[in-house]
Parts: sequence; structure tokens; C-alpha cells
Amino acid sequence: MTGQCSILYINADGFANTHASALRSLAFDVLETNDIPAARDVLTKYHALVVSVPEGSRLPSIATRLRAAPLFGRRALISQVRKTVTARARREAVDSGFDRVLPTECSARVLAAAMLTILRRYPEHRCVVRSYGNRKRAVA
Repeated sequence: MTGQCSILYINADGFANTHASALRSLAFDVLETNDIPAARDVLTKYHALVVSVPEGSRLPSIATRLRAAPLFGRRALISQVRKTVTARARREAVDSGFDRVLPTECSARVLAAAMLTILRRYPEHRCVVRSYGNRKRAVA
């Protein structure tokens, strides 16, 4: 799978301020949806999945369901949770299949860096992020 880095952003939380538009401005191809697609073969079109879940969701069962999907393979799977989620619940989510569990309050750059770090380990996911050719450098 090559081409522009594509992300499926599952916003099950219903949170209005998602990172989808910021990720698009960082050159990712982002599709935002409210639920996990019923057709599991749709998941194979994306390099990474970001799941924003409501408080009280069972993260281990969500990770297990997604990882068990046909042809899911070694895609980046990241969950975004509220700060109130316990450290134990975050550890269980990572143990069950999420690559990272990040707070919803993190910036889009942190989310993008986490995804690219995960995808770098998998040579079959050679995705590209367009360059910022004419971007001006920040003044120090």
C-alpha cells in the first residue's frame, strides 16, 4: 500500500472538535465517520485508524474487534480518550491491540507524530506526506 497517508478517524465520542481538519492541513487524507464501518474490508484502504471513544467504553473489546477484522494486518491503531480514563484502562487497551492511547486534548502534531512513528516500523505501509515546499520557517 503506497500513496498519500490515509487515516480513518472514527469519532464515536461525538466530540465536535476533532483533529481531522488539522490532520488534513498536515497533508493526511482523512475520512471522519461516527462508527466502525460495517464492511470490514473498508478498513484495508487506510494506513491508520484513530478511534475517539466516549468515556466508559470497553477499549480492549474495541481493539480486539478491529485487529480481528479480515486483512487488517499491521495498521496503526490509535485511541483517543478523555483524561479521566484510568492508567489501568489505558494499559489494557494497549495490551489488547491499540498501538497508542492518547488523550483527546493532545495536539494534532502529537497525533501525527505517533502515527508516523508506528507506520515507520512497517515497510508495507509506505505512505507519503506532501512537502511544504514554500513554507516559511519560524523566526527564532
